[in-house]
Amino acid sequence: MDSKFSLLPKVINGGIAGIVGVTCVFPIDLVKTRLQNQQPGPGGQLLYKNLLDCGVKTFRNEGFFGMYKGSGVNLLLITPEKAIKLVGNDFFRHILSTEKGKLTFGREVLSGAGAGMCQIIITTPMELLKIQLQDAGRSASIDLAANSNANNPAVTSKPPPPRLSATKIALQLVRQKGIFGLYQGCGATALRDVTFSAIYFPLFAHLNAMGKRREGSDQAVFYHSFLSGCIAGCTASLSVNPFDVVKTRLQTLHKGVGEETYSGIIDCFGKVLKNEGPKALFKGALCRILVIAPLFGIAQTVYYLGVAEYLLGIEKP
Repeated sequence: MDSKFSLLPKVINGGIAGIVGVTCVFPIDLVKTRLQNQQPGPGGQLLYKNLLDCGVKTFRNEGFFGMYKGSGVNLLLITPEKAIKLVGNDFFRHILSTEKGKLTFGREVLSGAGAGMCQIIITTPMELLKIQLQDAGRSASIDLAANSNANNPAVTSKPPPPRLSATKIALQLVRQKGIFGLYQGCGATALRDVTFSAIYFPLFAHLNAMGKRREGSDQAVFYHSFLSGCIAGCTASLSVNPFDVVKTRLQTLHKGVGEETYSGIIDCFGKVLKNEGPKALFKGALCRILVIAPLFGIAQTVYYLGVAEYLLGIEKP
């Protein structure tokens, strides 16, 4: 543990890692959201069969830029979100360490959980706005199919819905519910992010400590940090996937025709288990792993390269 805590380079590195990571994996995140949100129709039919089917249908119906719906708000807020998460963990580890720089396992878990709790102030509204834009195409397809089955001639002449934007959604929520309207699903977000960080950061620290050290440094070699980030990210991501499914459904403001609505975390868990079975809580798990693993691998890469230190002219330890 460093004797001093350098805030600015950590914030910049966290922001760069977030922007690069989101740009690379956002289409997979969109597929994950749609898979998690889809519910069986009256006949048990599903709009998307699997990850590949969802990706192909989305690309075919909405084009390349359709795969990046909601990316704007994510790119805007990912810098403070990732900065709070990564810097928060480092900060808590710094203040909870002993004079010799050691941390008990319990304090490592507490540091990670603290970072996860701090980040929800940014994560909740970011995820809420992103999900509306990501899921718009899926819910519109459900509505269209339902109206077509009803053979309602009035529907065919109905004008298309207005184009969604994060700004419009945010302003509408603030007008209707105040600032707290942007924090719908905050409890589920905290449940997911606190648990994720409590698993990820201690696991990464222990895996990274097992690796070969760089010459003249106590830091692990690049490839070991990268793999440690990927493994820890995969493990934590899979562990919290049920919470992520519940969070996604609670934060979806517009449900397709005939889709279930939920009053809270417990109600959502209960209805999903009753109507769709335990496997439904792991919908989008592979997508989430494919998002989280490279995202945190990239974060470790940025830290290893010392991009912020280079830009600021600071010597990297």
